[in-house]
Amino acid sequence: MCGRFVQKVPAQELVEVFGAEGPVPNIPARYNAAPTQDIAVVRFNPKAGRRSIDPLRWGLVPSWEADLKGGAKLINARSETLAQKRSFAKAFQARRCLVPVDGFYEWAPDRTPHFVRRIDGTPMVFAGLWEGWKDPQSEEWVRTFTIVTADAVERLRPIHHRMPVMLAPEQWPAWLGETPSSPAQLRALLAPPADLPIEAYPVSTRVNAVRNDDPTLMVRALVGPQGPDMNADNSAASPGSAISRGTLF
Repeated sequence: MCGRFVQKVPAQELVEVFGAEGPVPNIPARYNAAPTQDIAVVRFNPKAGRRSIDPLRWGLVPSWEADLKGGAKLINARSETLAQKRSFAKAFQARRCLVPVDGFYEWAPDRTPHFVRRIDGTPMVFAGLWEGWKDPQSEEWVRTFTIVTADAVERLRPIHHRMPVMLAPEQWPAWLGETPSSPAQLRALLAPPADLPIEAYPVSTRVNAVRNDDPTLMVRALVGPQGPDMNADNSAASPGSAISRGTLF
């Protein structure tokens, strides 16, 4: 599953990378993004024929829910059952989105947190689904999203058996609905390639607390009998530093 991640690329850069149009949202960098927080998400508007970067609340809330509380539970959606699950079926058909992140955190069976990122330091793009929920009191609309997951590739299985689905640039148009795709073609996008260029390394247990939200959370930690040792020399640049030196994708 995916319950925390990093999204620190400025929204203006995301607009340029994804060829989006419209207002640029004011979304802060997040080094420990958690459910119920607003995250920059890429959507396609078929009527306008354009992409946009929008702030959506993490944790999908189906339109029939009485309140927003249920959204904290639907932070992930299994790729194998998107078309069957009532909570996700309609979104899978018509409301798919992209979630750009700089990496994500996962906890091993011994509860050691790990940071997972692309080996080249460039951001990942998760497959997502989004929904609109209308507050019965205020009648305001709240847009929410979930991250699609699949079986983990071999190198991540010692940490966790599931992982977010990552899409390559050539897959974005089909997933966003810019080009016609059958359900079978969409499902084919959700199978992670075995040679996915990612790595995982242990980080400080400070990431366990949502209140901690700073770049040091991504720094590699030495692991001993007591878990990650943040007293070790971690003077190397943070994993995201490569992004500022080159192109995003």
